[in-house]
Amino acid sequence: MVTHVSMASLKLVLLLFILSFFNLNTCKAQEQNTDPVYLYHNCSGGNTTANSAYQLNVGTLFSSLSSKSIEFSNDTVGTSSSDRVYGLFMCRGDVPTALCQQCVFNATRRLRSECSLAKQAVIWYDECTVRYSNRSFFSTVAVRPRLGLLNTANISNQESFMKLLFSTINTTADEAANFSVGLKKYATKQANISGFQSLYCLAQCTPDLSPQDCRSCLSGVIGDLPWCCQGKQGGRVLYPSCNVRYELYPFYRQVTPAPPPSSPLLPPPASANSQGGGGISTGTIVAIVVPITVAVLLFIVGICFLSRRARKNQGSLKEGKNVDDITTVESLQFSFGTISAATNNFSAENKLGEGGFGEVFKGALPTGQEIAVKRLSKSSGQGGEEFKNEVVVVAKLQHRNLVRLLGFCLQGEEKILVYEYVPNKSLDYTLFDPEKQRELDWRRRYKIIEGTARGIQYLHEDSRLRIIHRDLKASNILLDSDLSPKISDFGMARIFGVDQTQGNTDRIVGT
Repeated sequence: MVTHVSMASLKLVLLLFILSFFNLNTCKAQEQNTDPVYLYHNCSGGNTTANSAYQLNVGTLFSSLSSKSIEFSNDTVGTSSSDRVYGLFMCRGDVPTALCQQCVFNATRRLRSECSLAKQAVIWYDECTVRYSNRSFFSTVAVRPRLGLLNTANISNQESFMKLLFSTINTTADEAANFSVGLKKYATKQANISGFQSLYCLAQCTPDLSPQDCRSCLSGVIGDLPWCCQGKQGGRVLYPSCNVRYELYPFYRQVTPAPPPSSPLLPPPASANSQGGGGISTGTIVAIVVPITVAVLLFIVGICFLSRRARKNQGSLKEGKNVDDITTVESLQFSFGTISAATNNFSAENKLGEGGFGEVFKGALPTGQEIAVKRLSKSSGQGGEEFKNEVVVVAKLQHRNLVRLLGFCLQGEEKILVYEYVPNKSLDYTLFDPEKQRELDWRRRYKIIEGTARGIQYLHEDSRLRIIHRDLKASNILLDSDLSPKISDFGMARIFGVDQTQGNTDRIVGT
């Protein structure tokens, strides 16, 4: 009877071990089979024309990169310097080959859509980075554009935590820069915060960089961590050439060490003396092993749960006024003196026009960047803080067929919006000008129709915040240097304080 009970207990122990390792493998399998997570993209360098040799070469490059089944690859397509395109991809050092290939495929497909005419672009996923340009950038450090992501939860003891973070992340960067095995410049480190909490760090460079250039690039992203993530429980900064990340949970894949041999847990062979006082009884072994197994099982479940919840708490941050910094109010705010100087004190010579929300002036920042300044009329229903918050929300809407909102100015009753300058004025100016309308052959008209539709689709369906324009017309469709359309005045109902959320209204808005 005792032997029967002991065998049943041993079966229970083995079953619990199997369940614990099954749960661990299930959790890892869920992590590994997750679709690639899109973070952000940036299109730059001006536009080319549709179906040009350069754009055809970009398509060939994408096909080439997507076909590779390795962690890193760069390629060049094109015979002449005018249409040659350079590109590369890099997958995170712990990402399996199949997921890496899927990430590159998803990234190139999104770039075809979002940056279809751009001469340069970079796109970041959690699992990979893809980049292309009309200029050779191989083995060269690129630090712009940059992207920051942060966990919105605060750390309790910020001073000691940031000291530990910088010590650990710099050690990780040193190791990544000098890593020379395979196609990787990648490293991870774990540091103990307390008895119950650990810090996990990751650093990586594109493998084409020298160790010195890699470490220089990583020094830059580490130096940007306070800008991004001061006092936060997790965060990362990404450059085109390198990136770092830290969290309070293991966000990267680790090689699971082999479990210890199970034979010491088994009782000695049964014998006539097996129930004597000289050995450990089966019941004692069961009493020790079962609680440990259950504790391990609960720990693994807890890690999986915290890992998923922490990922949902990720917030985002982009780079400065002249690039993509669109998360904080401070990063978007211009001083009134800067705007006044840029527009020559809102002179009549700089005035571009006047719409329903106020006057528009052309200006130039000290950097030389041209801007369009919309000086809102003083009938806005918004308070200062509400105005700032809505500007931040609308500034996050970015699409190649939307006019980019660069920032704002708020001083006294003055409320000013700063946009990118679009050189070819509005569609109605071109349509009704006898000379200009000759430029609108059917191909260009179709391009304007298609681009406007894409911009509206983004506002209505594809953006995180659904925006209804409420006043779409030819004068609110601007044309850039290639006569590509850019929708303006979207989100004005929010910024200007008009209630856009009411489902039932008797008031017709727009023209």
